[in-house]
Amino acid sequence: MPTYCVFCNIVAGKEPANIIYEDDEIIVIQNILRWVPVMLLAMTKQHTTQAELWTYHMGKVAPIAAEIGRQLCPGGFRLLSNFGYDAMQSQEHGHLHILGGTFLGHYVG
Repeated sequence: MPTYCVFCNIVAGKEPANIIYEDDEIIVIQNILRWVPVMLLAMTKQHTTQAELWTYHMGKVAPIAAEIGRQLCPGGFRLLSNFGYDAMQSQEHGHLHILGGTFLGHYVG
């Protein structure tokens, strides 16, 4: 685990966060970024990498993220993760983004 992890500190209660959902293993918090009306982060409480999250924990995180997305964004939502610097991953602690609350635009190809 890195020396400093904002998500681990949130889980430990050392830093503030707007917690949307929490159980023994999973936490969903509001992202401090506000690019769209609903911008949440779902993750394990245990520090994991993105690869570990997707390999070992997605079966627990994804259903919770999808249910919260359905509840808060009845018109549709996105679940996504960034892997690495080139994809703009800013936190080492693996997490899944829940985005919605507005039309998210067309894909440009």
